[in-house]
Amino acid sequence: MNLNLTGKRALVLAASRGLGYATALGLAGEGAALVICSRDEARIQDAAKKIREATGARVEALVADVSSGDEAARLVAHAASTLGGLDIVVHNAGGPPAGEFLAMTDAQWQKAFDQNLMSLVRLVNAAVPELKKAGGGRILTIASSSIKQPIPGLVLSNALRTGVWGLVKTLARELGPLGILINLVAPGRIQTERIEELDQAAASRRNVDLQQVKKESVASIPLGRLGTPEEFANLLVFLASDAGRYISGQAIIVDGGATAAL
Repeated sequence: MNLNLTGKRALVLAASRGLGYATALGLAGEGAALVICSRDEARIQDAAKKIREATGARVEALVADVSSGDEAARLVAHAASTLGGLDIVVHNAGGPPAGEFLAMTDAQWQKAFDQNLMSLVRLVNAAVPELKKAGGGRILTIASSSIKQPIPGLVLSNALRTGVWGLVKTLARELGPLGILINLVAPGRIQTERIEELDQAAASRRNVDLQQVKKESVASIPLGRLGTPEEFANLLVFLASDAGRYISGQAIIVDGGATAAL
């Protein structure tokens, strides 16, 4: 199967590390030209350099905070101007802090709302006109397996990610006639810095050794290991390609079979 994305133009958010970086690298490896962003200038410039060196693709870096109301419009305008249009948009935002309901403040709820849900709302509003100009395109959002099975100690993620899923399902019907496909890809236990942070938070909350938490995590996965960012990114690249042209409005979990929910 040929996933050739030569000539396609993509914007990838939060791409300095982890799943965002792996997705940007995968898209560039298939020939797409990219604008990538994150809040850390040194890290995003380094990521762009590494992707260019690995793939030979055109990759431009931009500093942006997707939780800010004005940033989505600026990002999309910059990407479209730089690349001459836009075909693929990958929404990605850092997960909210771990914690149980009674420990969360109003400020933390508001930040999670802006960072995880409103960032997608604003990005879609900004991107749709550019995707229409291109004759259609792809919107992909990275969420969490908590959309199907809530994760203990992650109340903010459990609440906001399911809101993202509801939005994606709604937008599939509204944007389909425009030739715009939208899907959600949900990671389970993928070996990233985020998982390290969550394991440490769980160990602290339970007052147990970190290695015990990691061992239990692996034991909960039928495949017996954590996934890699590259394995996760492969699915997004497929959905962004012409091979995925009849898939829209779906939430696909990449978790090694760990999620028990239907």
